[in-house]
Formats: sequence, structure tokens, C-alpha cells
Amino acid sequence: MRSSEEFDWSETHLRVRYAETDQGGVVYHSNFLIWFEVGRVELCRDHGFAYRDMEQQADAFLPVTAVRVRYRSPAIYDDEVTIRTRVTSIRSRAITFAYQALRKCDGTLLAEGETDHVVRNREGRARSFPTEYSGRLRQKISP
Repeated sequence: MRSSEEFDWSETHLRVRYAETDQGGVVYHSNFLIWFEVGRVELCRDHGFAYRDMEQQADAFLPVTAVRVRYRSPAIYDDEVTIRTRVTSIRSRAITFAYQALRKCDGTLLAEGETDHVVRNREGRARSFPTEYSGRLRQKISP
């Protein structure tokens, strides 16, 4: 298993929508979890597969079993945000992703976090991570 420093970051960008903010104009905290999901899906694409294909073709789902988020600075309406995502550990039946949300214009760290996932089939039973997908996630992204 590689150490977390060996996994490259995948990046995706988004713009804060008005509907994602509270009455004070600050992004509501749970939206970061949605953005982390966007980051996971894009990381899979960066590794050569669509998450949906893993579900449909390999009967492998990755439900979240734990979430850790630390909020550092507020994001506000119309901010451009970079979501950075990487794998920090991958095992036969589980995977952990790490995230950073950064304000694009100045690089301010808005939030950072991790999610743990187990590999399950359509019926909800634990299963091994399909090698065709776990192998791709173990590879570094070429610059």
C-alpha cells in the first residue's frame, strides 16, 4: 500500500451558487460534502473510469461510512472554488479519500476533510474491490 504522499491530487473547479449559501451569504456547511462527492467522481474520471460504470458493470458501490471535515475559512456566493481530491488508503474492501477546498483566486484553504468508504454490492453485502478499478486508483496521475 502506498503512503498518502504518493497519491496525486485530482482537481475540479466550481462556482458557489446562491442556493448554496445561508442568509449571511456564506456557503452552508453541508455543501462541502456535496463538493467532496464531485471531487471523488472527477478523481475516478482522472483515473480512466466513470464511477457509474463501476456500479453498473462491476456491481461495486462505495457508501460513505465516516466523514471528517474541518472548516477553515468561509466561502461566499460567486467564489470560484477548487476541490482537490486524492486517495489516502485503499484496501481490499475499503478506501479513504482526502479533500481540500480552496478559493481559486487566492488559494485560501476553505475546508479539508476525509471520507471512508466500504465496497458493497447492490444488495448491500461487503465485497472485494474489483481489481480493474482499485488498480487504476492506485496509479499516479501523470502530470
